[in-house]
Amino acid sequence: MDGKVNIINWFEVSVSDIARAKKFYETVFAISMGEVTEMMGMKMAFFPGENGNGKVSGGLVEGPMHKPSMDGAKLYFNGNPDLADALGRIEAAGGKITMPKTKIGDDIGYMAFFIDTEGNGVALHSSH
Repeated sequence: MDGKVNIINWFEVSVSDIARAKKFYETVFAISMGEVTEMMGMKMAFFPGENGNGKVSGGLVEGPMHKPSMDGAKLYFNGNPDLADALGRIEAAGGKITMPKTKIGDDIGYMAFFIDTEGNGVALHSSH
């Protein structure tokens, strides 16, 4: 690789109830994910964003190969400009904060961990 390409180009958040998970993420991030689609025996809802051009994108997936879990790789959602905004909506939307906004360092910013409505352990990152 030439160093100019994102090492991550797609992500999927495993869910057991796509409607509930979609509502949770739309509420927390104040976004619209569009209609749930079916593909290859799975239900999917996509996060807004641009595919291609080095932009990372992803979605929620409900299917037999997708089981929500606290284990595995940790996905950090973009919480810029201040992750406190999204973090403040998590519990009202049905999630649970497991680590509050915590400073990593002056040059890196802040992070927080939470559990979504499906039982996934995920994180937020922001520069402020």
